[in-house]
Amino acid sequence: MHNKPLLLLCLTLVACTGGEQDYSEVSISELHDQLQRGELRSEQLVGWYIDRIETIDRIEFGTNAIIEINPDAMRIARALDEEWQVSGPRGPMHGIPVVLKANIDTGDQMATSAGSLALADHAPGSDAFFVKRLRDAGAVILAKANLSEWANFRSTRSSSGWSSIGGQTRNPYDLRRSPCGSSSGSAVAVTANLTVVAIGTETDGSVICPAGINGIVGIKPTLGLVSRSGIIPIAHSQDTAGPMARSVRDAAILLSAMTGTDSDDAATANAQVHRDYAANLTADGLHGKRIGVIRSYYGAGSNPHVDAILESSIAAMQELGAIIVDDLQFDAKEMYDAEYEVLLYEFRADLNAYLEKSAAPIQSLADLIEFNTANSDTVMPDFGQDIFIDAETKGPLTDAAYIEALETSKRIAQSGINDLIDEHQLDALIAPSNGPAWMIDPVNGDSFGIRSSSLAAVSGYPSITVPAGYVAGLPIGLSFMGKAWNEKQLIEIAYAFEETTKARHAPEF
Repeated sequence: MHNKPLLLLCLTLVACTGGEQDYSEVSISELHDQLQRGELRSEQLVGWYIDRIETIDRIEFGTNAIIEINPDAMRIARALDEEWQVSGPRGPMHGIPVVLKANIDTGDQMATSAGSLALADHAPGSDAFFVKRLRDAGAVILAKANLSEWANFRSTRSSSGWSSIGGQTRNPYDLRRSPCGSSSGSAVAVTANLTVVAIGTETDGSVICPAGINGIVGIKPTLGLVSRSGIIPIAHSQDTAGPMARSVRDAAILLSAMTGTDSDDAATANAQVHRDYAANLTADGLHGKRIGVIRSYYGAGSNPHVDAILESSIAAMQELGAIIVDDLQFDAKEMYDAEYEVLLYEFRADLNAYLEKSAAPIQSLADLIEFNTANSDTVMPDFGQDIFIDAETKGPLTDAAYIEALETSKRIAQSGINDLIDEHQLDALIAPSNGPAWMIDPVNGDSFGIRSSSLAAVSGYPSITVPAGYVAGLPIGLSFMGKAWNEKQLIEIAYAFEETTKARHAPEF
């Protein structure tokens, strides 16, 4: 399925070029204005993106972000165009192409593979809960994106953006460099203008890091704002899907369409009341806001160029009337150790449950380890499955070691955010999202330099990264973090920062 030539697919779907109009860097609102005036059809827009995926992603530059295109995309877009003519748009996502990470279930002809040959033909037969929300909002599910295989939880020596199905995704700003993982394909698809918006998933950094390193906006929501049903899991206590876009407003529009209460996911019980994230976005959203600067993130002080971007970001916020509370400290060592223990336990339990429920061709982590060993030449050409093997040794979630690790990690992370915000009466915390992208190295694996995702990830609290600057042409993001269910205020603050700095520029193709 994933190897079907995209150009041949394009030719069978009619009108792929969409005329001479260039839709790169165009926002959801601008596209809807054109659709409303009759200057554009969704079918035309989808065709343009299919053609661009073939030329940019495969032939000319090899960014390799897309595993497969939805063969029904043009038909769906055509039907949505007809519906618009009869009854008008359903909302701001009507007719808008969306790319999904390939660990997200869809009830169509596309596979949910997690990038693994073990699940190459795994078609669950139904949409993940939030995917159904997107379809109901009129979105066109355009394609599945490549990812770090098994969401980068197979080996400690993995190469972000590599999977045995999709190969190596590459950073559009420098094709020799990493796109970061594991939602690498989703991020690259957005920044390379292969889609309007995309969805990634995060356990710890897999939305924030690829968004930051690829120069786009990524939102890691509060745990429970977006349903986890129908997503191949790592760990239920941290997993969430999140929107990726070229602007804060587009990410907010997409997030609004994704949220909702799912009867199969108890964590979403309060999600229905947190819906309209694109409303009331103004350039003065930072005025009077108290912003705390965390200086103790992973890799802090290791790159003076990143430090300079942080300082210029702080200065820009002060010019907008923000009150800066600087040099806040947070000791995360005990949290990191406990978090990893939690992930190992939950991965085994949650993956086994998903595989069984979805009738996957592989029914357990033990079976998966056996498959990988038997197919090591293609599945493990450069790095192994040491994390899988460690996870398989863990017992049930009733083990005292798991219960203690979960309590420890959550307590440290949640009190870390809550205490800093309460003590200093803050509206948000900030830290650099990432350092410059490193060279792709399939032998030694990733070499993360700077990251600040763990505090929000482990706590289950929201975080949003926004482009803040460049080091030698490589994007650096700034993360805004807050208490649980505080997405709306964080988005308003991030929007004001984006509007004044306007740091993002597209990669040069």
